[in-house]
Amino acid sequence: MAILTRKYPPGDFGIWLVIYIELITFGAFFISYAFTRRMNTELFNSSQALLNKEFGFVNTLALISSSFLVVKTIEVIKSNEISEKIAKASNYLLVSIFLGGLFLILKCIEFYQKFSEGISLSTNKFFMFYFIMTSFHFLHVVLGVFILVVLYKNTKNNLYTKTNYKGLETGASYWHMVDLVWIILFPLIYIMR
Repeated sequence: MAILTRKYPPGDFGIWLVIYIELITFGAFFISYAFTRRMNTELFNSSQALLNKEFGFVNTLALISSSFLVVKTIEVIKSNEISEKIAKASNYLLVSIFLGGLFLILKCIEFYQKFSEGISLSTNKFFMFYFIMTSFHFLHVVLGVFILVVLYKNTKNNLYTKTNYKGLETGASYWHMVDLVWIILFPLIYIMR
């Protein structure tokens, strides 16, 4: 009886060092935010009410859906090398790129609205955290979308096969980290009172 061996974590070891460092950095932001919020609850609640929760919710759905499609891409690549399946995998990545782009557009609109209302980093402690954490995450989404574009091109060029998909898993791991951070950031900034 053959034993199926799997390599964990997926992708290159180097990406996991990056992911751990990023998670520690975001974790420090989250802890600082929580302690500062505890000392300024009323200010944070009133400032939080000025955020566009609908944009935040749509962005959450966009990133979760995009991550799901990246998982589906890997499943398709691992399952077979038939050209129709490769086309399906690249289409999943194309939709993931679109969803990442949607996130970036909505975030830019949200930033523009806040700046138009005269709200900036220096408005108060809540908005200092809001702009620092969401801008830092925004930059990670920009890099993640760029990585998805590279994965899309490589998939279209049949560079990934059912026995050679490490690069795809590496990029996917980074994208999932970006999604995970937003899943924590969204309720922390937009919802929790």
